Amino acid sequence: MRSYRKELWFNIPSRRGFVNMTSQVEQCLRESGIKEGLVLVNAMHITASVFINDDEGGLHHDYEKWLEKLAPHEPISQYRHNDTGEDNADAHMKRQVMGREVVVAITDGRLDFGPWEQIFYGEFDGGRRKRVLVKIIGE
Repeated sequence: MRSYRKELWFNIPSRRGFVNMTSQVEQCLRESGIKEGLVLVNAMHITASVFINDDEGGLHHDYEKWLEKLAPHEPISQYRHNDTGEDNADAHMKRQVMGREVVVAITDGRLDFGPWEQIFYGEFDGGRRKRVLVKIIGE
C-alpha cells in the first residue's frame, strides 16, 4: 500500500465562503498515482469545513442563510467563547454542523462520486490562510 499527503491552502477574504476544491483533490490523486483506495480531505482549522454536496449557487446561498439562522454571528456578546476577546464562536458552531472531513473512494484512478457530488471547502471565519489536508492511501 502507498500513501500520499499534500496540504492545500485557502485564504478567503470575506468572513464566510465556499470553494469547490474537487479539481485540486483530483490533481492530488493524479500526482499520487494511486488507482484504488481512499482519499481523506479534512480542514485543519477549527473554523473551517470540508463537505460534499452539489455545486449550485442557490444551494450555497441557502446554506449561508440557514447557517446564519442556526448560529448568528451577531450579537457576538451572546457567546461565552467571545468573552475571551474572540468574535468567532459562531464559526466554531457552523463548522461543527458542516463537518471536519470527507472520505471518498478511489476506483480506477478516479474519485468515486455519486451524481452531482463535489468537494467543498467551507470558510466561517475568513481573512487568513488556512490549510486542508489531502491524504490518499491505496495501490
